[in-house]
Amino acid sequence: MPRSFVNPLSTIFGAVVQTRNTLYDRGILKSRRLRAPAISIGNISVGGSGKTPFVIMLGELLKARGIHFDVLSRGYGRRTRGAARVQANGSPAEFGDEPLLIAQRLGVPVIVGESRFEAGDLAERTSVPQLHILDDGFQHRALHRDFDIVLLTADDANGKLLPTGHLREPLSSLQRADAVVLTGNAEAELSPLRDKFVWRLHRGVTMREVPPRPLVFCGIARPQYFISQLEELGIKPSGTVFFRDHHSYNAKDVQRILQAAERHKSAGFITTEKDAVNLGGVRNALQPLSVAQVTMELENAADAVDTIMQAVAEHRSPGVRQS
Repeated sequence: MPRSFVNPLSTIFGAVVQTRNTLYDRGILKSRRLRAPAISIGNISVGGSGKTPFVIMLGELLKARGIHFDVLSRGYGRRTRGAARVQANGSPAEFGDEPLLIAQRLGVPVIVGESRFEAGDLAERTSVPQLHILDDGFQHRALHRDFDIVLLTADDANGKLLPTGHLREPLSSLQRADAVVLTGNAEAELSPLRDKFVWRLHRGVTMREVPPRPLVFCGIARPQYFISQLEELGIKPSGTVFFRDHHSYNAKDVQRILQAAERHKSAGFITTEKDAVNLGGVRNALQPLSVAQVTMELENAADAVDTIMQAVAEHRSPGVRQS
């Protein structure tokens, strides 16, 4: 296939994205504003950039400063509808795996809803947040945000638009961002990043009690990246079993994992935090199980938080709400 070939489906997708963004830019489509400021964490690609761990990391930085906040999320994969506050002891079917993980890790209000405005409105009617953190919010323009943070991976620089590629939006959409966070080997030599805050993020994993000859299984967007992180720790899997992102495990899946462990003569299992949430009641059948926790370190993190809070203070006065 010639390099110059452009799939017409990607062309159509790009035209739809551009039209929608133009309607918002010109004010034809309106963004609704919550009482408290909103900080969005998002990306321009499908899965695997680390949005949820970044939300958790930013939340920990805000908690260290005594700033009260909540997290607003779509609740991808849940079987319920409407705005609802996540119960940390709930299930992914009720709230979605990532909101559940955020609630468990941060211990702050997490509200899910197809409309993040309705989710934020529910939060403001039941508590008094100083800030809202909008999880995976870059494309959710129906809600006004006061600071937009976009995570950029190395693959994004040369990516193609959906459905042939993995980009939700073209690189030019980074012009809407206030700050761009470079993950992995992503570079800053892109014209849309001019006049933006550009921050560097270091990502890894940490584990306790790694079993010998572990079988690694997971249902995440970029499983090979997870394997690479384990190998950097000196952990060599005896075998792997991969599922689709956000996979909800059942007894049949457990049997598949156990059979793979027997084939590879594995003495235990390793999976991710998100998968541990999705295992639910079948987790006890996979022992010993070690759960890898994502670690993130933002260079000059204190300065980054100062920048966010200063920008939020400059963009609006507290207590003002527009619909």
